[in-house]
Amino acid sequence: MNRRRSRSPVSKDSFPSGHRHLHTQRALSPTGLGYRDYRLQQLALGRLPPPPPPPPPPHIRDLERERDFSVYEARNRPPFIPECAAFLGGQKLSHVWQGVLLLKNSSFPTSLHLLEGDVSVATSLLVDGATGGQVSQLKISQRLRLDQPKLDEVSRRIKVAGSNGYSILLAMPGKEGGTQDTDISTERPLKNLVSYLTQKEAAGIISLPVGGSRDKDHGGVLHAFPPCEFSKQFLDASAKAFAKSEDDYMVMVIIRGAS
Repeated sequence: MNRRRSRSPVSKDSFPSGHRHLHTQRALSPTGLGYRDYRLQQLALGRLPPPPPPPPPPHIRDLERERDFSVYEARNRPPFIPECAAFLGGQKLSHVWQGVLLLKNSSFPTSLHLLEGDVSVATSLLVDGATGGQVSQLKISQRLRLDQPKLDEVSRRIKVAGSNGYSILLAMPGKEGGTQDTDISTERPLKNLVSYLTQKEAAGIISLPVGGSRDKDHGGVLHAFPPCEFSKQFLDASAKAFAKSEDDYMVMVIIRGAS
């Protein structure tokens, strides 16, 4: 006897949405393939976007962070300022020479920076006349009285030399311990030399190159002026502020070909 199957009182349309989604998902998968296998098949056929790459191991992430920080640090690092550089009015002065000035049995560590003129005049004359190598000691052998006629003569020589024939340098205290090669001299601060020349009302004179030169056209003279009306004309307000003290700086005038 055939029994009639009773109908379900719930229609297909009344199934919960989750059941309908599962039914549709199974319909998308070919017979015999699970959902995971089906996605792998579609991925192999290029029908699905590739999965995102796995995150790098912890040590790789640390290296990447260090690299990113290094790049940031390099981009934001303040500009390198050499130890020997000097700044006036926001502009860097070119460092020209480092060594000692010698007077009698005393040595004075000094650093020279370009204020005005041609730097090549200084670099080409602050050398040994025999070897051409840069010298570390400059000996004051004469003095020039700070009389007006003699100062006028220095001004005239600067004018005759032209822009390529002279250098104006700011002398500042240099590094201590720069007299290792001078066994008979006593190292003293630069302000002692400034005080001495000020009391004598004189400028120190140094013939260049050191040891002399056979060719007079390649010679010159250095005038080492203590703070005075003549030397202050080469310093602006910012330069005076940089010098800090009038007993701690000098103005060097190097003139090519002058005697």
